[in-house]
Amino acid sequence: MQLSFETERLILRPFNHTDASEVQLLAGNIEVAKTTLSLPHPYPDGSAEVWIDFRRDAARQGHGYTFAITNKESKLLLGSISLNITSEHKRAELGYWLGVPYWRKGYTTEAAARIIQFGFEELKLNKIFAAALTRNPASSKVMIKIGMKHEGLLRQHVLKWGQPEDVTYYGLTRDDYDRL
Repeated sequence: MQLSFETERLILRPFNHTDASEVQLLAGNIEVAKTTLSLPHPYPDGSAEVWIDFRRDAARQGHGYTFAITNKESKLLLGSISLNITSEHKRAELGYWLGVPYWRKGYTTEAAARIIQFGFEELKLNKIFAAALTRNPASSKVMIKIGMKHEGLLRQHVLKWGQPEDVTYYGLTRDDYDRL
């Protein structure tokens, strides 16, 4: 399924192999990598292409949809946003990262609001949730701005580069979405 979405300032589109070097550059920045649950640092050569192929395959199988966040005017790649789907529960996990030069401009919130709409209105999900390291309050703010509710804190839930990290979870149900 080839999907693209347009917002006021952004185009959300599937990744292409031509994006790989920019993915490696943006996602490989230590400031980005240290705020996410799973981005590696350093970002290995060739990994972006493998990741793009993996995400395309997930979309073909209906397991998840990943979009390049691009600036509508400049066409620059800003970051990534995805929904990873658990079909049997009609649930998806929202995930995202944004390159450092594009932080604090509202791009993630704008992209997340559109992807939430896609999840509920087109994929007919019942729930969308997201997680953030507690030391990344900017990510939690995005979740709150798009209407997600705090669902809990899991202490020392993940190891990030060998160190235990607390993770906070947010969620939005279909009923919540319909009320927004």
